[in-house]
Amino acid sequence: MGSSKKTAPTSADALDSENHVSVDEVSASEKENIDEGKTESLEDARSLKAMERRKKRKALDKGRHQLDEEKKKPRIDTPSEGAALADSQPAASLASSGHPGLHMNVFRDLASSDSLVREAAAESLVLELSEVQKAYEKKDKREDDGAIQLEAEKDDGLEDCAPALRYAIRRLIRGVSSTREYARQGFALGLTVVVRAIPAIKLSSVMKLTIDLLEVSSSMKGQEAKDNLLGRLFSYGSLARSGRIATDSSKNIDTSVIKEFITHVVSLYGKKRYLGEPAVSLICDVTDQLSSEVILNEVLKTTVLHDLFERAAEVGDPDALYLALKMQEKIQVDGEVFGKLLPCPFSAESFFSRDYLLYIANCFKESTFCLPRLHSLCPVVVNMLTSEITTHMEDDAVRSASGKKQKKIWKGCSSEDIAKNIRCFHEVVIEESLLQSSHDRKYLAFQILLLMLPKLPISCIKVVLSEKFVHCLMDILSNRDAWLYSVAQHFIKELIDLIGDDIDRRVSVIMSLQKHSSGKFDIITKTQLVKGLVAKFNTVPGCLQFVQSLMSLFVDDGTVTDEPSDQSHTTDENSDLGASEDKETSGSGNIDSLKNWIIDTMPRIQKNLNQNSDVKSVPHTEIVKHIEAKFQVQTGILKFLVVQGLFSASLGTEVTSFELQEKFKWPKASISSLLCSMCIKQLQSLLEDAQKRENQYASTGTKFDDLGSYFMCFLSTLHNIPSVSLYRILTNEDEKAFKRLLKMESKLSEEGKKIRPGPVANKFHAFRYLLIQLVLQVLLHPGEFSEAALEMIICFKKALPPAFADCDFSDEEYDGDDAPELMDVLVDTLLSLLPQSTGPLFFAVEQVFKACCDDITDAGLVQMLRVVKKDLKHPRHPIVDSDDDDEEDDDFLGIEEADEINEVGTDDAVDSDSHADGSEELIRSLATDDNKNSDSSGMDIVEAINQLAKGDNDLSASGDSDDDMDDDAMFRMDSYITKIFKERKLSGSDSAQSQLIPFKLRVLSLLEIYLQKNPGKTQVLMVYSYLAKAYVNSHMADSSEQLKQRIGGILQKKIFKVKDYPKSGDIQLHTLETLLEKNLKSASRSHHKTISLFAQDSTFWLLKIIHARNFSESELNGVINIFQNALTDYLNCKKSRLKAGFIKEVIKRQSWLGLFVLGFLLEKCISTKMEFRRIEILDIIECIIKSCIIPSKGETNEVAASRSKLFKKCLSAACELIQVLLSNMPEKKSRRLVVRRFSTQFLHAVSVRKLNNVFLKVLKPDSHSVWESQLGESFLSIKYSREK
Repeated sequence: MGSSKKTAPTSADALDSENHVSVDEVSASEKENIDEGKTESLEDARSLKAMERRKKRKALDKGRHQLDEEKKKPRIDTPSEGAALADSQPAASLASSGHPGLHMNVFRDLASSDSLVREAAAESLVLELSEVQKAYEKKDKREDDGAIQLEAEKDDGLEDCAPALRYAIRRLIRGVSSTREYARQGFALGLTVVVRAIPAIKLSSVMKLTIDLLEVSSSMKGQEAKDNLLGRLFSYGSLARSGRIATDSSKNIDTSVIKEFITHVVSLYGKKRYLGEPAVSLICDVTDQLSSEVILNEVLKTTVLHDLFERAAEVGDPDALYLALKMQEKIQVDGEVFGKLLPCPFSAESFFSRDYLLYIANCFKESTFCLPRLHSLCPVVVNMLTSEITTHMEDDAVRSASGKKQKKIWKGCSSEDIAKNIRCFHEVVIEESLLQSSHDRKYLAFQILLLMLPKLPISCIKVVLSEKFVHCLMDILSNRDAWLYSVAQHFIKELIDLIGDDIDRRVSVIMSLQKHSSGKFDIITKTQLVKGLVAKFNTVPGCLQFVQSLMSLFVDDGTVTDEPSDQSHTTDENSDLGASEDKETSGSGNIDSLKNWIIDTMPRIQKNLNQNSDVKSVPHTEIVKHIEAKFQVQTGILKFLVVQGLFSASLGTEVTSFELQEKFKWPKASISSLLCSMCIKQLQSLLEDAQKRENQYASTGTKFDDLGSYFMCFLSTLHNIPSVSLYRILTNEDEKAFKRLLKMESKLSEEGKKIRPGPVANKFHAFRYLLIQLVLQVLLHPGEFSEAALEMIICFKKALPPAFADCDFSDEEYDGDDAPELMDVLVDTLLSLLPQSTGPLFFAVEQVFKACCDDITDAGLVQMLRVVKKDLKHPRHPIVDSDDDDEEDDDFLGIEEADEINEVGTDDAVDSDSHADGSEELIRSLATDDNKNSDSSGMDIVEAINQLAKGDNDLSASGDSDDDMDDDAMFRMDSYITKIFKERKLSGSDSAQSQLIPFKLRVLSLLEIYLQKNPGKTQVLMVYSYLAKAYVNSHMADSSEQLKQRIGGILQKKIFKVKDYPKSGDIQLHTLETLLEKNLKSASRSHHKTISLFAQDSTFWLLKIIHARNFSESELNGVINIFQNALTDYLNCKKSRLKAGFIKEVIKRQSWLGLFVLGFLLEKCISTKMEFRRIEILDIIECIIKSCIIPSKGETNEVAASRSKLFKKCLSAACELIQVLLSNMPEKKSRRLVVRRFSTQFLHAVSVRKLNNVFLKVLKPDSHSVWESQLGESFLSIKYSREK
């Protein structure tokens, strides 16, 4: 029943629109149409008046139905014709009566979804009703018919309005409560324009009709009551927007209507919470149209508003506060007209005072009911808070146009007052009221801040991005399942958009976020906000400003509190250095964490300037500007790191250098040694980057500023200030090394300036930067690098004697005949730096090695290779010691017999011949070659290598520790190897191995540099032999995958695949033969596919070297025998893993080898018992025939004669082999095809070499039938050629 009543107005509208009846025709049924718009059902306890109205409505409904039945009888069923008839009825009625009328279709159009249609319908409605009202006013009321008298009986206060107008007003009031399409908007528009255009309509009557027609009772369902309440709101809104209230008031037509309107709207305001804000908005719309006098005398004196303002602060009514602020903005009075809701007298200082904000804080809390939409109160308060900021920033012309009223509110406000107001508002409203409450209120806090941030000055950003707010933001972003996670993400996005390219805002935001998060905002929130903002500093002014801000933040001793919730244990990816130490010092952990981030961020700032530094594509002038700009940023960062990391002030926290004309400041609390170490490491990285760039500029001839020299000068100057001291006390050795390094670098710098760009200048540059890195290493690691630094100074003095004539280091020099080679000492010193060197120090070592590697001796090279070969892990198959040290072993390239592997699987003993270390034989071969061309020191080195190789066996055969190794044996090793062994004793083999691998990788990098600069030297073969042994050992012992790939990459890219290779006559053929034999045996026996492939590549490379030497045939007998032995093993031994494709590739690359083994292969094929191997060898023999026997283009007569002679010798064996094959054809079809193809190819070679007669003489007569039956035409062509 309720639902049918709810849709009754819509049905009436549709019926009237369909019939298009005139107003005169429907006046008799006006009563029921009005009452039909009501959706309520009456209760039994209703008053008598309501019961009578209900009975009358039923009677009128009965009459209306009878009237409808009569009207339907003459209608035509066709819809189009019925519509035409309906359209013609009003015109005929009006023509007959002579009065204007109202078309009902305008009400249908008012509900259209098209705004243009609604506007046109409203305009048409006004025109028609205006005409109707004019005609009504001219008409004699005594002539009114019964219908008009019926309208008068309704007593609705519209006696002066025409019946059609009275009907339209009722229809419009009912329509604003309809939910059909856009009926509410359209009917409200219609009511607005009608009330505005027709003065005869009394506003009080319309308000009374609104209450009567849109009655709300307690028995109504929720949606019905809501529709009627919204209908009232739209009806009152139509009156407010029509302007009639202000017009009538100004003309003194009806002054009481204002109070009546305020009373009705405030009454509606109290019905539902969601009606409060729009109701207040209507009052504001009306007051905007009224004068200040009327507002004071009429509006503010209404009792309902007075009561509203009195209880607003107590109950937390944001709507009342919003209304009070809007009226205060309009009238600007200082009296207590708003009660205690607004301070008296009203001013910005009083409104944003802490006490008053606490008084109205509930208003902000309760404004969350309208979320996600922001309450109108918030923009008003934010505008009040920030309007004076805009005024201060505007010029005089814009300021004068801002209006006097606004100036009066903010009169006397200074920038300090504005900042104070912002701080009070943020602390009271945002932090204390909203952030510490529910999720909805936190969401409101984010929305208010988004309103404030674009309008705030730079100095106030740190106020709103306060500690409590940043912690709240981090808590939300750290949990993706948080209810406000998307809100926080939206805030971050808007914050980034707000910052844009504004450097000042970016700096302020970064400082606030990191200061309140202890430098861990990105890690805790799992975002890249701070990192992305830092990356945008790509200009010199921006970088310098950011660096200055970081310096100020570093020396600021403000308290940094703990992180929120459980995020305090999260470590920053940019500050992972020293994480364990931070945990131990939890009291200062947060401060250290922030300083940690600052130190880590400093060097990364200057890297942002690298994006435009491509020296190959940028004009020279731009390159120079870029160098100067980047140097300016680098020096600023460098000075900060030096001051904070290397020095401390003895007296106070500030020191002024008159020489540098700068003032330096330190934190009141001295920073930890961990942070000092971080500063030193960042200094090393900064200098490394500078060295790389300077090398790049030097290669193009571009002038550049020397950051290394600047650093050393700055360091010396600070060191000489009496009130400044190093951050730690140096030992005697460290202090001695420190001073000599400074002196040596200064001398190198002076001499380097005298040298023109070139190799010598590059050597000076590399030496200088290594000394600079050693200075920092001496400070970073007490007592560990002083000895190496002093030795490096001696090496540099010996390497460049003219530059150091006046340097007195006589106590450290090596004198006498027993003095070692300079380059050997240099290599030994460089190697001693590698085990514990940082990345920057290693880069400096690389540059020195690159500058000197052309002069490195064999002893120095062997010293490096020993490190690569050394392994602390045991092989998977244990090695049994052999009593005979001269016994030859086959394990050089991972050779493993299948039966030996099985024996290892069952028993724990293996044959010592198969698994003993095979490096002795290789070293003996190298030593034999060196005996002719090296001095006694070289022999000692080879002897030492032999001992090291022997020690490898002992090490591999030992248990989990090497406690059996005596001290003498340990200290015979180099100092860096000894250190690793000592660590192994203390912490276990895994720890020692893990430290040895990075050491090996760095040595491999040096060897790669050597091979790149000296690809054709004889020493390359020695490097190959050591790397090959290390490569095999890494696979046998399951070593680091990175180490395997590194060694394999160097062997492939720097040895096997380079165009140049060793061709010197100093290489003995015996050495090559030994290596070739081991590689072939490894390819034949190794179970590791990787090692087998490596052995094949080694074979190709060794054969290429052998072929390049142009040995005679007699000298090549050893090589040929080695290859023949490998082929014999392939044909006769099932364990052989040699691939036919590999042998074929060898023949293709070295065709001379195929000629020497052709006859041997033919004989072995005949005698072999393995059919599948014989078939595979046929393909190899066919390859030899194609490449060596069949003539090629450009073949000389001498070569043709020799090859024919060789082939002639092999005819007998070839015929015998083919006879065996043809007589016993394989069962598999594929193998038979191989036999026929080989035989046909052989006959083709006989034919092209013109050996038909010789072939037929060698071939036995009784074999002809087999050859004819199997080969057919190929054999017959040769046979018939002889007969012809």
